[in-house]
Amino acid sequence: MDAFAALADPTRRAMLDMLVAGERPAGDLVAAFPSLTQPAISRHLRVLREAGLVLATPRKQQRVYAIKPDAFAEVQAWIAKYQAFWPPRLDALGAHLDARGRSPPKER
Repeated sequence: MDAFAALADPTRRAMLDMLVAGERPAGDLVAAFPSLTQPAISRHLRVLREAGLVLATPRKQQRVYAIKPDAFAEVQAWIAKYQAFWPPRLDALGAHLDARGRSPPKER
């Protein structure tokens, strides 16, 4: 599975959000999603590993997960192609707001 397919799932994105703060044992990830079973969490973690987004390191009786360094290079490269479109649109928004006097919208 590629990074984009792995990132398409909201549970996997939430797991990555947790891992941004630092590595976590698998048990912490299981506990963070009480509506999911341990096997379901394991499947999500396997997808993230196979997509190259996380590393799993065995420590004693547990696996510790961490975001893989440079894992998001492919995603960042794809986004970078579209960043050229943002400044002109933000400039246009700024000009529009300036033309309106930056007044807040009127309540109805």
